[in-house]
Amino acid sequence: MDSFSCPLPITDYKTVILAHGSGGKLTHDLISKLFLERFKNPFLDVGHDGSVFAIGDARLAFTTDSFVVTPIFFPGGDIGKLAVNGTVNDLAMCGAKPLYLSCGFILEEGLPMEALWQVVLSMEEAANAAGVQLITGDTKVVDRGKADKLFINTSGIGVVETEQPIAPNRVQAGDRIILSSMIGDHGIAIMSVREGLTFESEIQSDTAPLNGLVAAMLGTGAEIHCLRDPTRGGLATSLNEIAQTAGVGIRIEEGKIAVRESVYGACEILGLDPLYVANEGVLVAFVAPTDTESVVAAMRQHPYGQNAVVIGEVVAEHSGTVLLKSSIGGTRVVDMLPGEQLPRIC
Repeated sequence: MDSFSCPLPITDYKTVILAHGSGGKLTHDLISKLFLERFKNPFLDVGHDGSVFAIGDARLAFTTDSFVVTPIFFPGGDIGKLAVNGTVNDLAMCGAKPLYLSCGFILEEGLPMEALWQVVLSMEEAANAAGVQLITGDTKVVDRGKADKLFINTSGIGVVETEQPIAPNRVQAGDRIILSSMIGDHGIAIMSVREGLTFESEIQSDTAPLNGLVAAMLGTGAEIHCLRDPTRGGLATSLNEIAQTAGVGIRIEEGKIAVRESVYGACEILGLDPLYVANEGVLVAFVAPTDTESVVAAMRQHPYGQNAVVIGEVVAEHSGTVLLKSSIGGTRVVDMLPGEQLPRIC
């Protein structure tokens, strides 16, 4: 085994670890320069929300995610619903039909049984809605003060039925970029509770299972190159990651990206950019230009894709960079933030 030599400058490395849930470029560097360097293999090199592999004649997708959101209950959902939907969606972004989940609970001593019961019921309801089963799990209890009420890890497995892979490295110049819905609802729902903000209409998390929407999109027979749910770090971070992985440029139009008025107002109050705010029921698709209309039409027939719209395109120029055309006609670079605007958001 190699002697320890941190691939990141030690001050940056400490910053990444201490800035819990920091997201953005810090987490991106931590993953790419530390974890991926040591665990490097063809599955991880794809840079997707999960890995696709074959066992016999079956092609399967596998993914895992951990949820540390605070508070654990929020408008539109809770940590349990989020854990199920988040893992279902990661499988769906691989083009897979989600089938089975595992669940690991880390409980802090003193967590009220009523709260845990509510989370369990929520997970049951979410699993039923997504058409998946929780088939194995684990529970650990840690001392009071050693966790924050409840953390959940979920892993999932699904079957891939598409002939062509759906992955970031398939994105190519000419692809159209489709956004399924409004952005920012989840992150602002969490922050409104944390900051005690109230609005004329309550902002609710958009957490939802997107496997049905993806199935409708795949059912068109369209050439879909990549799917991504822009969770932590928001739409801007997801687009930057894909642009860098695929070695392409991305151009989007601000006027095409819908943000709920109350969410936009909350972002102004909190000093946040909606492009970087987490979503939990939104997907972005990279589709061949000849198939764009049929995919958008299919999405708009589904409850979670009624607001689907083309927001931009992939270009060969400015590789690895995302450019945004503003509503007033200017153009600016949409970069990856050094850190996450909203920690503990999922």
